[in-house]
Amino acid sequence: MSGSLNPSSLARLLGEWNAGAAPAYRELADVVRLLVLDGRVPLGVALPSERSLAATLGISRTTVTAAYSLLREQGFLSSGQGSRGRTCIPQAGVPGDGQGAALSGAPGLLVPDGILDLAYASLPASGEVVHRAFAAALTELPALLPGFGYDALGVLPLRDAIARHYSAAGVPTTPQQILVTSGAQHALNIVLRALAGRADKVLVEHPSYPNAIDAIRAAGCRPVPVPMPAAAPSGANPGARPGWDLAAFESALLQQRPAMAYVVPDFHNPTGRLMPDAQRRRLVRAAAAAGTVLVVDETLRELNLDGMESTPVAAFSPAVVSLGSLSKSHWAGLRTGWIRAGESLIQRFAAARTTLDLGGPVVEQLAAAHLVSALAEPLPARLATLRDNRDGLLDLLRGHLPDWETERPDGGLSVWCRLPAPISTALAVVAPDVGIRLAAGPRFGTGGAFEQYLRVPFTLPLDQLESAVLALRSAQDRLAASPQLRRTRTAPPAAAIA
Repeated sequence: MSGSLNPSSLARLLGEWNAGAAPAYRELADVVRLLVLDGRVPLGVALPSERSLAATLGISRTTVTAAYSLLREQGFLSSGQGSRGRTCIPQAGVPGDGQGAALSGAPGLLVPDGILDLAYASLPASGEVVHRAFAAALTELPALLPGFGYDALGVLPLRDAIARHYSAAGVPTTPQQILVTSGAQHALNIVLRALAGRADKVLVEHPSYPNAIDAIRAAGCRPVPVPMPAAAPSGANPGARPGWDLAAFESALLQQRPAMAYVVPDFHNPTGRLMPDAQRRRLVRAAAAAGTVLVVDETLRELNLDGMESTPVAAFSPAVVSLGSLSKSHWAGLRTGWIRAGESLIQRFAAARTTLDLGGPVVEQLAAAHLVSALAEPLPARLATLRDNRDGLLDLLRGHLPDWETERPDGGLSVWCRLPAPISTALAVVAPDVGIRLAAGPRFGTGGAFEQYLRVPFTLPLDQLESAVLALRSAQDRLAASPQLRRTRTAPPAAAIA
């Protein structure tokens, strides 16, 4: 990508960058680096000149010069004429302080030793189950070796297993309605390529899954965010679930007429909410009335911590496109996902897929067929551990960070926290110094929203979660000592989940 970032735009993205917890040049460099890692500042763009940024921020040019020099040393800013270097990601072997990889969930960056990773919400493999599936796959591989090995739809045993899984859940499905992908992200990219053109609108929940927002933007589409309702106050009736604001969804669908709507109704990422069936039925009707293709991400559906009942959205309409994956329930390293849709749409997706790749690896698909056929096998133990982790994390947050407001998730892998002040990015910057890595709240939204929110996964063991929460408290205490932060904390509170 080429182009440049004007000083006013960068200043808006920086927000309350000068927390006073470190020298000003270091804090400026830290926040710019986080913005690059989070994708809020694209790669390959020229940063504002030292003089213009200093004038916009009301600081000395010397401070900006030192910040840019630090970014160059760490590999996040290319050497350019004068002060017009372009943003980049450090290559292996680039000298630096090692903090760049610890600031964000940016793919491909290693986490330094001793850092607890709270940027990703993923589990280790269900080892024995996965190993057995691959052992079985190797015995079945010889039968497929005479073929070419390319299959845009996916190997039949896996498509058949996925179809049977949907049929058992109340959504009659044939193998011809399944396309196997290399994970749910790959599936979404295929759907976007087939259904949404450049500049088309795509409705999303706000907050939403960061990589989905990235994919929508990368496709040249325009996200249309619809706010999620605020969580129930602490101590409220547990049955008072906030759900989704369906009136807002209906209004956005009818007024904006987006080409697609991307939603996560099953243990929504990052809030962990489960959409009630009545709202699912209403959402399907609204999408149909607007002529919008409803794309439902079900990657977290199996992580049902409290045994709550829900009907797959596709049961309410044959026009729904469903995305699934084994990444959250079994292991992200499997890189196996799928699309479930009507046969005509599946053919369109298969045609679009050939512009990206010609098919997935065969052995992994054969192994995945065994895992899908016995999908529930590893889940009871995994869910029991996750329930303990969730409840333990909530207790730790209440004990050590009582001014944080937490929403108890129905399922999934994380807790969505409302912070006492808009300090999410600042926390992410300070976090590596106290031994943790965070994904700042604005990663889950558009336009810099959710600076007062933080997603905290409960995928680590309980003893590590305790260490992580103590580190969060330490990071907050560092920021609270800053005069600038104290002024921020007395400002009017940000709107909840807006």
